[in-house]
Amino acid sequence: MPPLSELLMFAGLLVVAGGVAGLLAGVFGIGGGAVLVPVFYQVFGVAGVDPAVIMHLAVGTSTAIIVPTSIRSFAAHRARGAVDMDLLKGWIIAVPLGAVLAAVVASHASSEMLRLIFAVTGLLLAARMAFLSGRLHLGTELPGEPARFAVGTVFGLISGLMGIGGGVLNNTFMTLYGRPIHQAVATSAGVGVLISIPGLFGYIWAGWGDKGLPPASTGFVNWIAVALIIPIAMVVTPHGARLAHAMSKRQLEVGFSLFLVFVSARFFYSLYG
Repeated sequence: MPPLSELLMFAGLLVVAGGVAGLLAGVFGIGGGAVLVPVFYQVFGVAGVDPAVIMHLAVGTSTAIIVPTSIRSFAAHRARGAVDMDLLKGWIIAVPLGAVLAAVVASHASSEMLRLIFAVTGLLLAARMAFLSGRLHLGTELPGEPARFAVGTVFGLISGLMGIGGGVLNNTFMTLYGRPIHQAVATSAGVGVLISIPGLFGYIWAGWGDKGLPPASTGFVNWIAVALIIPIAMVVTPHGARLAHAMSKRQLEVGFSLFLVFVSARFFYSLYG
């Protein structure tokens, strides 16, 4: 058992991470998992959790926290009439299906290659948002079926494996087809809801009965970490949503590109750090 001073330090780090995650959820329509997963990884390591399940526990716990932050962010954006409800209705099966598949895959396979692909892709997308805004588009209308269903499933799968809310992928997808960044951000909050709820139950199922789990865990979800962070994130998220609507299109694009760089750096570090 680590010294009390270390436990208090990491508890404080969790509290700060909760505030940052909540702000990000509101500003970018994401669940904040890119911040929480590496923090959880460190905390669980200091607590002596079995290395074989640390990453799974970090992702599963992050997914649990994305549930309320995404719902809170979605409600705030929907109240402003900014959400593309037609897109969300079309993904009501596809995105949760991908999230469930992610929980199954996560319990059996390594994600090194997927993280590498996502890190490289994230940097390319960041460059696009920062330097090619308004120049690179794939069309003026979102793809129809069955392509749209496939995209939603892939978004659910990748986001579920990484413990993020899907905003990274959906924001880029929608803006590539000419949708306003504010609408993309708002809709991404709804995508986070579709990913996180089935993902939560999936990670509970995937880790059920694992002997390497720490106390107060149900499957790959640790409820102590959840209880520390959710109240703070829930308070901060609506402020992030208000900030998003107060920012200009260019400010939001640059901010989102910086966020993508951060996510990519996190994955590169997990592979080569």
